[in-house]
Amino acid sequence: MGASVEVDISDIPPGGIKTVEWRGKPVWIMRRTPDMLAGLAGLDAGLADPDSGKDQQPDYARNPQRSIKPEVFVGVGICTHLGCSPNQVPAGTGNPSLGADWSGGFFCPCHGSTFDLAGRVFKNKPAPTNLEVPPHRYIADGTLLIGEDADSAA
Repeated sequence: MGASVEVDISDIPPGGIKTVEWRGKPVWIMRRTPDMLAGLAGLDAGLADPDSGKDQQPDYARNPQRSIKPEVFVGVGICTHLGCSPNQVPAGTGNPSLGADWSGGFFCPCHGSTFDLAGRVFKNKPAPTNLEVPPHRYIADGTLLIGEDADSAA
């Protein structure tokens, strides 16, 4: 149940996402494009915890991208409100509940929580915290190990 999961991420295209299971939870691995990363800038004023102050991630993911490598986001795909599963919603979808300035991210249709492409929750949403970032590390350039990080590997 608590075993680490080795994942080949070399086949995830730019803008693509892969879902794997770890400890019975869905874990998303997204390869963000430069445009997706640029879209994270300037969102801080609308986010509940833009600096990831609450413990929802390891220290190495306490940055604006919430990741070890900026282009790769690893997050548990469970809403921090009531445990629903949000959906990835790209920018420009025309979804009226997301607003015209939606720059892409995750939307929980059950209660309306929204998260950016780093899993940071927007203000005034039911979800109390950002999406969880599980412990993880790279064991090769295109291979990720979810469930342990560099500190626990020693």
